[in-house]
Amino acid sequence: MISVRRARRLTSRLLPGRPDPDRPDPDRSGSGHLRSGRAWQVVRAAVEPFRLALFRGDADPPPRSRWLTVEVPRRLQAFVPLATVSLVQVAELVLALILYRTTQAMVTGWNLDAGGRPGGPAPIPEFFAYLTGLAVGLPITLRDRWPLAAWRVAAVLLPVPIWVTITLVASDAPYMFPAAVSYLLVLYSVAVRCGRRITLAIWIITVLAAWIVHPNSMPLITVVVSVAVLFGYNVRVRRAATTRLLQEERRTQAARSAQAVLAERARIARELHDVVAHHMSVIAIQAEAVPLRAVGDPARLEAGLAEIRGLSLEAIADLRQVLGVLRDQDGRTDTAPQPDLDRVEELVANARAAGLAVRVTRSGPLDGLPPAVGLSAYRIVQESLSNAMRHAPGSAVAVNLACDGDLLRLRVTNGPGAAPGPAPGAGQGLVGMRERAALLGGALDAGPTPDEGFEVSATLPVAVMETDRPGGHTADRQAWGG
Repeated sequence: MISVRRARRLTSRLLPGRPDPDRPDPDRSGSGHLRSGRAWQVVRAAVEPFRLALFRGDADPPPRSRWLTVEVPRRLQAFVPLATVSLVQVAELVLALILYRTTQAMVTGWNLDAGGRPGGPAPIPEFFAYLTGLAVGLPITLRDRWPLAAWRVAAVLLPVPIWVTITLVASDAPYMFPAAVSYLLVLYSVAVRCGRRITLAIWIITVLAAWIVHPNSMPLITVVVSVAVLFGYNVRVRRAATTRLLQEERRTQAARSAQAVLAERARIARELHDVVAHHMSVIAIQAEAVPLRAVGDPARLEAGLAEIRGLSLEAIADLRQVLGVLRDQDGRTDTAPQPDLDRVEELVANARAAGLAVRVTRSGPLDGLPPAVGLSAYRIVQESLSNAMRHAPGSAVAVNLACDGDLLRLRVTNGPGAAPGPAPGAGQGLVGMRERAALLGGALDAGPTPDEGFEVSATLPVAVMETDRPGGHTADRQAWGG
């Protein structure tokens, strides 16, 4: 026998195409394990819903409704150890008590009829009347808090009313009406509060149990049970859709709030940049120039320091105005007037004091502009002069203000500086000017000129402010955050 095996192995080695009979085929073995593994997964997937329904599954928590919850008065809390009482649970207890008493009376009457009818079924112990009522009423008391546990209790106790009906009543279907109502209500709660797989498993178990107990009534039972399950599942789907809609609305509201916060931060940063950058530039240039101009002249030095102090106080006042626009803790706002084109001369005076040669030209009616337009125009001129002081000190600056019909046109052009200025910054000033113009529906262009200067030109609509809404204050509030 051993020699035969050795001969077969030697033949398999000499002839590679011939398989070794003593060696298992790896392809066949692997495919077999694969098929068995897939089959086991299919079996587990099919059995898992039933395992959840019978043993390990759980239902969703009951929905909270403040309209169906009442507080217990303090004088009754000594007798009722609860702070609040759910009206739904109270209704469930009342319904359970009604079904319990109805079932008990029904079984007791059947038992009396059976004892008084000759040749009829033998009476059963009175204990079963109470047990049958408990089997019908107990699941109702549990279905609001624990619907899946209520169904398990009903599935365990339902054979009692079925046996009592078969024993005492000669009817076609062994289902008493209170037991049917109780079981259908429990099925509805399961479909509303449990997952789709658990609900389907419970439906299958119910239909199979109906087929085992009474095959003739199985079609009717299937229809009634399916209606209850489908109705509950429809309620579950609608509740889930409502919950998702509410969550989406909350996320949208949160996103809008975050966007409003970012817009407010950008507005505050823009206002502070315009105020601080301008005044600090003038103060820095004045602090550098005053000692050079007042060498040996205490009177000129004192005048220069007084001018710097005045500029500092003006900067503080402007900062207070900007911050005063924000609401305080009592909801009030600062009603101090915001700067407009009437104060351009102050900007020009500061720029001239810092060494710029500023020339201003005006054309058209510039009085009576909407506050938002006047404030934005003032800030654009202010930032343009500040940029000229920082990057082209000692240059000649031309400021042109023109109101042409429904458009306000601004142009601030500076030539090359008498001395090289510092390196350009991050460009936040230009970004802020463009945002101001875009907020009013206008446009702003900024760029170098052929003579190594710089030009800022803006176009701001005037008529839009009056037609934005009745009263013409919408864009005004947007421009300064009111």
